[in-house]
Amino acid sequence: MSIRRTVAATTTALTLGLAAAGAVALAPAASAKGLEVRATGTCSAGVTAKLKAKQDDARIQVEFEVDANRNGQRWNVVLSDNLVVVHRGTATTVAPSGSFSVNRLIANRAGSDVIRATATNPTTGAVCRAALTYPG
Repeated sequence: MSIRRTVAATTTALTLGLAAAGAVALAPAASAKGLEVRATGTCSAGVTAKLKAKQDDARIQVEFEVDANRNGQRWNVVLSDNLVVVHRGTATTVAPSGSFSVNRLIANRAGSDVIRATATNPTTGAVCRAALTYPG
């Protein structure tokens, strides 16, 4: 077996293992500034969410996007890194797509960073959650 097939088989086995374990969709990708990890969130009420993390010098750039397809909705948002809250605030969905994004530069803690994002709409009761692990 060639090295290329071995790497592909290992990547496929890892992906299947994560899917079987019920993990969210993770998609590491190369970017201009380094590794990027993405996760699709789980939401209620037909809302969608995405969480991305990528290297930015010695820190991690985190982006949490929620798409509710309705303008003017106010959401409470919490981001954490290894269970330490790194952002707590509100965001409002805006035109044209009825979505919002929260972007933060956070410290790259020792070891892997488990980044979690939660958005709650207190009016509708809708909740979105996403999580990913950024390798250390």
